[in-house]
Amino acid sequence: MSELGLITIGAGLAIGLGALGTGIAQAKIGAAAVAAILEKKELLGIMLILLVIPETLVIFGFTVAILMLFGLK
Repeated sequence: MSELGLITIGAGLAIGLGALGTGIAQAKIGAAAVAAILEKKELLGIMLILLVIPETLVIFGFTVAILMLFGLK
């Protein structure tokens, strides 16, 4: 397997595993957020922020993938 093929596989894993982790985290946070918002409506803003935080995993994975594909040649 060529070096470019291995870099491409690594880039795909960086995005894919980051997205998988984000999905798991957002599922748990989302369920808890709905329950909390039903009890106290003023928690909506805080829960939205907490739901967005795990999305940074995908952004970091995307950044690593871009660096792997275009920066390591």
